[in-house]
Amino acid sequence: MKGKILIIDDDESMRELLQLELSDEGYDVTLAESGLEGMQQIKDNQFQLVILDIRMPGMDGIEALEKIINTQRGLPVILHSAYSHFKENFRTWSATSYVVKSMDLTELKEAVHNQACRSLCGAFSHHRLCVKQLHQQRSAPCLRVDPI
Repeated sequence: MKGKILIIDDDESMRELLQLELSDEGYDVTLAESGLEGMQQIKDNQFQLVILDIRMPGMDGIEALEKIINTQRGLPVILHSAYSHFKENFRTWSATSYVVKSMDLTELKEAVHNQACRSLCGAFSHHRLCVKQLHQQRSAPCLRVDPI
């Protein structure tokens, strides 16, 4: 397993699509259909990454993002929204990444992959030794890094 990801999205078909795609990539995926349910999952489990929709009934993604930051400061969050204008909202700037929803999941998968690399290396992702170790581990998620 490459890591445990929580997907919080009120759209069932989007949740299931992301679960299928990211599970095929080797991630352990948990689903939540609301911000409130997602916060409970975060309280009860340890995740390496959260993928969070913004427009949801009840607790929206921006409110959930603020709560995640206040309770799990180091937990990376990728905002995944159909609305690009939220990028301009300063309340979203604390997210690790912002990806506009598309049926082409390439950009989201790259954001997940990049975060997995950062998590694996921690603060030393720029360190040559870390990158070299990643290339020696065939199961590492960072195989796209140029060899040294």
